[in-house]
Amino acid sequence: MDFRHHISAGSPSSSSTTSSSSHRNNNHNTTTTATTNNNNNDPMQSWWESISKARSRIQLLSTILPKPDSESEDPNPISSLADSDSPAQSLLSSLTAYDAVSSSLTSSPFSGSGEDPLCNWLYDTFLSSDPDLRLVVLSFIPLIAGLYLSRIHSISDVTPSLAGFEAVLLALYSSETKSRAGKPVLISIPDLSQPSLYHSPRVSNSSASNVSSKKKPNSAKINPNSGSEPSRPSIGVLSPALEPQTAIKSTKRGTIVGVALDCYYKQISQMPSWSKLDFCKFAADFAGQDCACKSEFDQNSEITSFENGIADDTIEIERNVVDEMKNLEIEDDDSGNGGGRQGTKGTRILLPWELLQPMLRILGHCLLGPLNSNDVKDGASLAVRCLYARALHDLVPQAILATRSLIQLDKRTREAAAMAATSAANMTGSNTNTPSKAKKPEILLVSK
Repeated sequence: MDFRHHISAGSPSSSSTTSSSSHRNNNHNTTTTATTNNNNNDPMQSWWESISKARSRIQLLSTILPKPDSESEDPNPISSLADSDSPAQSLLSSLTAYDAVSSSLTSSPFSGSGEDPLCNWLYDTFLSSDPDLRLVVLSFIPLIAGLYLSRIHSISDVTPSLAGFEAVLLALYSSETKSRAGKPVLISIPDLSQPSLYHSPRVSNSSASNVSSKKKPNSAKINPNSGSEPSRPSIGVLSPALEPQTAIKSTKRGTIVGVALDCYYKQISQMPSWSKLDFCKFAADFAGQDCACKSEFDQNSEITSFENGIADDTIEIERNVVDEMKNLEIEDDDSGNGGGRQGTKGTRILLPWELLQPMLRILGHCLLGPLNSNDVKDGASLAVRCLYARALHDLVPQAILATRSLIQLDKRTREAAAMAATSAANMTGSNTNTPSKAKKPEILLVSK
């Protein structure tokens, strides 16, 4: 017993062998770490890994989605996207892939469960930490959030399992919670008591003390609104600190879905138009107010009429929007399929401010984004008016103010566009009616 202890602890050869082996292990670990760092620092290696990862995810998605029924169609329209130089960007900008995923999620009432392969694909793709692949998952967030909220609030005897949708939404929520590091999102609100937000005088402490010492005792009273003191902006909480969540409870559902939509809004400039159009349709369905309140601004003659002959085009645009709103019918979806691009309507849901705030931000971009298509702008205009009517019925002051502002901005933008189109048409007509002078024939001088 003592011999063994001596060999293991007191023998010089044993200790030297142990130290040499540990030295070799340390050298090996150092070499491995250096090789790994070199691979991470190599842009070509990281680019190829990103391409390979995107191609593998696209190939897996093509096996999950059902094959087209028609023999004339391409049997693998999605797998061909993996052959491009930027497969993730090709998948993001592919309407065929989006329609295939949307059709698969909306056609089956049991989609969105924990065993749904599409939800598992979206969840694993978002956790891959590749920025381009994350954009692909974010493009489906309006569809996932819309189907999830529609089925949660649908009138049905049996509520299907939605663990797959919840897992994707929780993945986005956990990522945003980690990035915020337990801190709220704050904004600086300027002091509105100052006469100007940009020209209020700023007095340093030393100069302020010198001025106060030279003043007479009877002039000690200073008007706090005179601008002699520096402006003190107040801090407002745009979003409170997020708490880690392992499941979606009914009390936290609006916050979690709102955070997922906020993640979508941060990358909305890179989102395709069909994804934005899906969001506008779901937002109009969720408002659930098909009444005359939403056409209040369209019936205001002071806003929609002009005296210079441009009123016809603007009124025609507004009438088209009103006709679309009159044709809108909000119905309860008993089948549990929810809404979508196929035209199925959703249900009227609860709209807490945590959910409504990111919705209005997205609609603001859809209304005023210069690169958005007319379909997206018309869909956002309809959704904002439905939400305005909902806010009037629910008596939510901040929602009324926000939706009224978006409606006014939408009207002014449409009026400005109509005026620009009319002036451009007048300029074109005047140019065509103006006779042009005949050009003199050109004379070419040739030296002999």
